[in-house]
Amino acid sequence: MNFTLKIWRQKDAKSKGAFESYKVENISADTSFLEMLDILNNNLIHEGKEPVAFDHDCREGICGMCSLYINGNPHGPAQGATTCQLYMRRFHDGDVITVEPWRSAAFPVIKDCMVDRSAFDKIIAAGGYTSVRTGQAQDANAILISKDHADEAMDCATCIGCGACVAACKNGSAMLFVSSKVSQFALLPQGRPEAARRAKNMIAKMEELGFGNCTNTRACEAECPKNESIANIARLNREYIKAKLAD
Repeated sequence: MNFTLKIWRQKDAKSKGAFESYKVENISADTSFLEMLDILNNNLIHEGKEPVAFDHDCREGICGMCSLYINGNPHGPAQGATTCQLYMRRFHDGDVITVEPWRSAAFPVIKDCMVDRSAFDKIIAAGGYTSVRTGQAQDANAILISKDHADEAMDCATCIGCGACVAACKNGSAMLFVSSKVSQFALLPQGRPEAARRAKNMIAKMEELGFGNCTNTRACEAECPKNESIANIARLNREYIKAKLAD
């Protein structure tokens, strides 16, 4: 399979970027998207050119580092999958594929298709944890938790913080990410003592870092590689309102 790649090239955060076109040829349909970029970079290096900078780590759909905006979709056209889980059989021979970094004021470009997502780390540091000393690990049946709540909390915890929700949102909102992290604690008794502080602090930090507001277009839910639900956003709003009323 042969492809034309239109890739965003940008030297650093302060430089002006632009798209550059590259040809890749004889790509197997079973090649992953990142492996295809590896082939491109190998060709560029042999030609004495600067390779394309892009994020990657586990390449197993776990870490969310592979944050590429492909043909207008975060992580590409495959639903419920990260970029590293995208294979070239999703495209047609001769296709022109546009590759960009996440577009958000809160995710400044570092170089080419790499962005600084440390804003998410700052939101987690503002309250996405439990600080209560629990001592030795409890027996599994010591704290009764309904299966429905346990399953839903686990679903929320599968959020990998990749930022696809922000990239998909027309306002660059981080509400799906924040609500998933708040919900995984709000649903469990271990997270209730700090629930009010958590909701207030994480939302305040999100707003401080320049993320936009949620307008319920559900683009975040549609593009999330882990299929997080916007029901989490409703829960976050309830947690926040309760916390403010308590004040």
